[in-house]
Amino acid sequence: MLITILLLPLFFSLCAAFCHKFYEGAGYKSTDAFIPYYNLYILAKIIGWNKWWCYVLLIFPYLNTFVAFLMFIELAKCYNRFSFGEIVCAGFFPYVYFPVLGRKDVQYHDPKTTVRPPKGWVRDWLDAILWAVLAALIIRTFVFEAYTIPSSSMEGTLMTGDYLIVSKIGYGPRFPNTPLSFPFVHHTMPWSKTMKSYIEWPQLGYWRLPGFSSIKRNDPIVFNFPAGDTVSEAFQSNATYYQLVRKYGRQLVDNDKVNFGRIITRPVDKRENYVKRLIALPGDTLQIIDGIVYINGEMGYQPPKMQFNYLVKTTGNSINTKTLEKYDIYEAGKVGDNEFVLRTNAKTAEDFKKLPFVIDVQKLVLNEPAEFPYDTAHFKWTVDNYGPIVIPKEGVTVDITPENIALYERCITAYEHNTLEIKDNKIFINGKESTEYTFGMDYYWMMGDNRHNSQDSRFWGYVPVDHIVGKPLFIWLSKDNTYGKIRWNRFLKFPK
Repeated sequence: MLITILLLPLFFSLCAAFCHKFYEGAGYKSTDAFIPYYNLYILAKIIGWNKWWCYVLLIFPYLNTFVAFLMFIELAKCYNRFSFGEIVCAGFFPYVYFPVLGRKDVQYHDPKTTVRPPKGWVRDWLDAILWAVLAALIIRTFVFEAYTIPSSSMEGTLMTGDYLIVSKIGYGPRFPNTPLSFPFVHHTMPWSKTMKSYIEWPQLGYWRLPGFSSIKRNDPIVFNFPAGDTVSEAFQSNATYYQLVRKYGRQLVDNDKVNFGRIITRPVDKRENYVKRLIALPGDTLQIIDGIVYINGEMGYQPPKMQFNYLVKTTGNSINTKTLEKYDIYEAGKVGDNEFVLRTNAKTAEDFKKLPFVIDVQKLVLNEPAEFPYDTAHFKWTVDNYGPIVIPKEGVTVDITPENIALYERCITAYEHNTLEIKDNKIFINGKESTEYTFGMDYYWMMGDNRHNSQDSRFWGYVPVDHIVGKPLFIWLSKDNTYGKIRWNRFLKFPK
């Protein structure tokens, strides 16, 4: 946390050092500009911002980015620079603008006594809109962002219709990979289902600022969908491109525009946002036995509202809708005479056993195949009996063979951008025969709390660290679209 507080002001302090001539022009020592942190204190006095709130905002992580932006703009105005172009340069490019301006013969004007030229109404509106948009973009990019839960994969903990505020400063905000994009939208333009909201060039590398805490096991986490790098225009995230290819064949998916639409590729920060629970950290060994997760040989955390499928036997041929609503059961189906499958948590299952019309309730163990690692010859795992599997960790070297390469192929190629070929039962990475591989980044294992209705790491594998967005902070609104009501009891609830 201390590093987070110190880092950004230090960055602005370095920028202030380029303004040493302007310190001298305002009556201070030019050497003041070279003393980190102190130079920001003097800069606040030069521009007439010597108020306590200014110094508080300068140490508040990420919001101080906007404050420093305004401070450099005010410094330019103190030297009679009021044109829109120069204001933009002072705010966005101070490292370049102030050394160039320093070569000119400019005079300091005390903001407390100088009458500044009036602005026309167009400029007033333009300034107001620009600063509002800029402040909102900084907050959305580096501090908080609103998200909506679209599916039931975290049902119980996070429900369909929950509106979340997600903190990006907890784990440290990422700088955008795709800087040229339409503001306040994700990957698609408003009122369009297909038009990209971004320009793919330039693409920046992964860089994350320090956060207040490390990424912890069992945290609910928002991340960019790893398998969302390529999507079918018709299916979007309802079925991944890779699932469609395995089912229908690459040639049909790529060429059948009527049924699949265009095939779209997306950079990391423009992939769909998912929310799941982080189950295993880099280096952990994970195994699932009869639906129970084990981490490093010990039973893992069991979320109190974790849901499974339960077989319910009753004395009648239906279950009243009001009963389902009372127990917040949103997924139920009849499977036989007086038999129903309900998706709910262990406590509700026990409560159901006590109902007069219920004969028995049994938790189901599913034999549905788990898709990842897409090699049924060597890995015959199911969603409820899975592994053991070791989660890749940065700097760790593993042996690779044609028998286990399916576990690591996507890490090597899609996430760490190497080429991989198998020839004559030998593995070649970047054209060189390889029997081992050292991971270049950390990976995580994510699963939904609704264990029998969650497309998660059991289906598409690991989540790289550069895909991590942030942590759900609180629910500010929850709408129950199934039963048509507002869930007031979830207002300002903190997901755990």
